[in-house]
Amino acid sequence: MDLEELTQRMHAFVRSKGWYGSDSVKPQTPKNLAVSLVLEANEVLELFQWSDELDSQDKLASELADVMLYLIQLASVSQIDLEEAVLSKLDENYDRTW
Repeated sequence: MDLEELTQRMHAFVRSKGWYGSDSVKPQTPKNLAVSLVLEANEVLELFQWSDELDSQDKLASELADVMLYLIQLASVSQIDLEEAVLSKLDENYDRTW
């Protein structure tokens, strides 16, 4: 499955919940999605709180999936080609002095 198909499946899920509706109690605005992305990323960090060891690979996979879904959605609703942005950033980083 490629990024475009993942994006379409994510949009189908969000539409199925009614969250793209103008009367949604969970408006899918870029700001709200950015907040949700950071909250989910913090849940990844929480899995490592108090320990360097991971208790559950499945929990990590689930939280990483949440992060990715919000990232894909934020990029899509913001009309950003995430694949292009990632490739551009990689090119930029190759030329960067660390």
